[in-house]
Amino acid sequence: MPVAVPNQNTSPLARPVATLWGVGPERAAQLARLEIHTIEDLLLHRPRRYEDRRHFRPIAELQLDEPAITHGKAVALGVKWFRQHTKSIFELILDDGTARLHCRWWNLPFMEKYFAIGDEVVVFGKLGSVKPRTIDHPETEIILTGEESLIHLNRITPIYPLTEGVPQRWIRALIWRTVQAFESKIQEPWPEFPGKGMKMEHRETALATRPPTLDPRPSTVPSFLTHSQAIRLLHFPEALEDIERARRRLALDEFVELQLRVQLRRKNLQTKARAIPCGGDNHLIKPFLKRLGFKLTEAQTRVLRELRKDLSGAQPMRRLLQGDVGSGKTAVAACCALMALESGHNVALMAPTEILAEQHFLNFSRWFESLGLRIELRTSSHKPGSSVEGRGSRETTAYPALLDNRPANPVTLFVGTHALIGSGFTADNLGLVIIDEQHKFGVAQREQLVRKGLYPHLLVMTATPIPRTLGLTLYGDLDLSTIDTLPPGRGRIQTFSRAAEQLPKVWSFVRSKLREGRQVYVVYPRVEETGENGIKAVTKEFDTLRQILAPYRIGLVHGRLASKEKEATMSAFRSNKVQVLLATSLIEVGVDVPNATVMLIENAEQFGLAQLHQLRGRVGRGAHDSYCILVATAKTKEARRRLRVLEESTDGFRIAEADLKLRGPGELLGQEQSGAPRFRFGDLSEDLSLIEQARHIAAQIGAR
Repeated sequence: MPVAVPNQNTSPLARPVATLWGVGPERAAQLARLEIHTIEDLLLHRPRRYEDRRHFRPIAELQLDEPAITHGKAVALGVKWFRQHTKSIFELILDDGTARLHCRWWNLPFMEKYFAIGDEVVVFGKLGSVKPRTIDHPETEIILTGEESLIHLNRITPIYPLTEGVPQRWIRALIWRTVQAFESKIQEPWPEFPGKGMKMEHRETALATRPPTLDPRPSTVPSFLTHSQAIRLLHFPEALEDIERARRRLALDEFVELQLRVQLRRKNLQTKARAIPCGGDNHLIKPFLKRLGFKLTEAQTRVLRELRKDLSGAQPMRRLLQGDVGSGKTAVAACCALMALESGHNVALMAPTEILAEQHFLNFSRWFESLGLRIELRTSSHKPGSSVEGRGSRETTAYPALLDNRPANPVTLFVGTHALIGSGFTADNLGLVIIDEQHKFGVAQREQLVRKGLYPHLLVMTATPIPRTLGLTLYGDLDLSTIDTLPPGRGRIQTFSRAAEQLPKVWSFVRSKLREGRQVYVVYPRVEETGENGIKAVTKEFDTLRQILAPYRIGLVHGRLASKEKEATMSAFRSNKVQVLLATSLIEVGVDVPNATVMLIENAEQFGLAQLHQLRGRVGRGAHDSYCILVATAKTKEARRRLRVLEESTDGFRIAEADLKLRGPGELLGQEQSGAPRFRFGDLSEDLSLIEQARHIAAQIGAR
């Protein structure tokens, strides 16, 4: 996010940080490791925490395992060596008149050169023992006399992220001087909305949304901040609540900048692209729905009306379809595909895994078989013309019995994986692109497939409900449709968490369901053992489970198997020739076997909430009651909270919000989501009101 000035190229803030007094080439290289290259970068270097150095805790009042800040005079120090001089401990003893504090650093003997007897030292850390009072590896800072000490003491003091060779006092003093020198040169990034006009929430509301780490005290700062005020108070707050108010103002600027980019993309599409007419005439959809075997839900019908309107509109459709696992998104996608095919245009459907692509190929082949439509499967192991295991040896590119019903130049539904992005795939007359499980692809990959045609319509689908904050940022250029109900006639899903010691009882329950004729998934987090204590691997457990669950047949599926092996196993499981499927999380999407009613997940603490919810969605697809059993060693409070959320709810939207709060957007989205925005100040798990405000501001700016 830029600190806005009229001309970024000639702005003083765009100058290299090396032009500042006290920053030579060596210091500039060190700052570069902190991604600080310009004065602008330095002003946006966010403190990682703050210390209230107006109030120190007396050493005698320190409590065990409670973070606290104190200070004292160094009365003793030294290094002790042991184990043939291979191990060491450096100890610094401080006295503040109330008690003594022992600060210790293991195997860091060079620490001795930083301190001297008589130094006044500020210490932050947790007391590990009381006899004697000891803190291991605390954060420390020597108090120096002189005017500069006013920057570091008797105030709320920022503590910055550091790199080797950069002292805390040095970077704090540098930022102080820089704020003093350049504050007047910082202008509002959005001239149409000057700081005085951008009202922030009342102080109590802001604090309730994200309380500061220290106890709040009354503030004399008004209820809004200019951009330059926010920069100053970010680094040198006058009151504790200023920390949060500065963060929120700077986060708002980040969100506005993002929303302007999103709206620019949409505006460019609307002005440059002419829509391909794909509304259809119902000559394929009517017989398809008649033979489908079930009636669409009201939610599916409502969403289809939204999609048909877009497909018939003046601009290319850009829409995100979300719905919980089993809500019927595939049937809706099939109707959209038929609209485009009815209109004489090809369709491409991309899925993240071969298993899911093959599942879609099977479903669409079965659904479209009587409609005289051409379907091709394109994956790394299935090229045009190859036969597909378990599909009656039909060729993926043609159905001979239907040749007489097809027009001379038949339109085609292409179903595939990343192979559709490759240079070997081209599709003339591409009217619609459908991407399933969008969160498994990067934004750039989505655009690659769209560019295969001339602005085709785009429908992206996800069974991982998206928290609203992510929807407004990562998917802000897409319109949203939601299937918010499940089809009737489904059995209920019950979820239980169990400790590893309870596995014998769990296996007894599994055998009882197998005797009833049901089928079972067993999921492990690893393909092979990695040496991690207690983490099970699917290949290691295969032989064990064959003995435990004999005489029932067990199949094995994981990412390292050849495609033909995976296909054969999946085909056998669908036809109930295999009763138990051992797998990794590879099966979290795309497997639809209504007779499977038990999902057993071992080492469940190794999976994210959304992923566990997806895996649970593989059962509960038929009329029978289903069960999800999470076998876990939940040692941390967070792990126990995650499992409790799953036990208490089957609502994917609630689970997605909880996952965002527990893990944050970075881990939640994963490395695949290369288009995910990075924020210095914005918090996607908390800042919904700011994101909505930024969207409103960006819309008003764009309208001018």
